[in-house]
Amino acid sequence: MIENEKVEEIFLVLEDKLEKTQSVLREDYAAIRAGRANPHILDKVTVEAYGVMTPIKQLGNIAAADARCLVISPWDKSLLKAIEKAIQASNVGINPTNDGNVIRLVFPELTEERRKELVKQIKRMGEDAKVAVRNVRREAMEALKKLKTAKEISEDESKNSEIDVEKSISDAIEALDKAISAKEKELLTI
Repeated sequence: MIENEKVEEIFLVLEDKLEKTQSVLREDYAAIRAGRANPHILDKVTVEAYGVMTPIKQLGNIAAADARCLVISPWDKSLLKAIEKAIQASNVGINPTNDGNVIRLVFPELTEERRKELVKQIKRMGEDAKVAVRNVRREAMEALKKLKTAKEISEDESKNSEIDVEKSISDAIEALDKAISAKEKELLTI
């Protein structure tokens, strides 16, 4: 068990950064469409409503009508045009249809080529997350080394702490690998 407060603080920062890296990857993956209607694809789309940029999900209901169609029902019908424009301006890649009451987003079936491009993209994103994790490891190891050099922790404490850092890093990379393979499987499933 860690008894040194400074070492404990290093581990708190380490765990926090690792969790943030994993959650950012999960959010990024949620925004990648896999040929199915996924309301999370609109998470980063904002609409100018009442003079303020507002996320779409705060302006109405977003529901999956079926496996390949999202329906956006704004609470204020006067915002239909603004929502439609925001979706077109975003990088979602789907043209909205506005019937005067709701906006529909129909997701086209993904081609094999597009699926492979998306798999490359998610692997690149996963690799970026792993690089971030390795940078977190480097920062933690440097902080431990400074404590050892300043004689604030013993040689044994330093070794044990480094082993604990490696364990945390390998757990984080394993979690990232699981997220990558799960998203890859989702994309390749027709």
